[in-house]
Amino acid sequence: MPYRSRESLPDSVKNVLPAHAQDIYQEAFNSAWDEYKEKKDRRGDESREEVAHKVAWAAVKNQYEKGDDDKWHKKH
Repeated sequence: MPYRSRESLPDSVKNVLPAHAQDIYQEAFNSAWDEYKEKKDRRGDESREEVAHKVAWAAVKNQYEKGDDDKWHKKH
């Protein structure tokens, strides 16, 4: 289920990540959703949705990190 807007993202993303990181998450999730459509393209028994969420979080973590204040900040 690709996300059409930032508002449609899960609360665990919307309530934690800054706007730009949410955009990264949405774009990566939607791309992975398309890329891992076929079960043969995924590792193990993970669902298409599980894989897409993992890819999306990995994309966010490439550019953002959780600070000591428990908030996500852009890496320098």
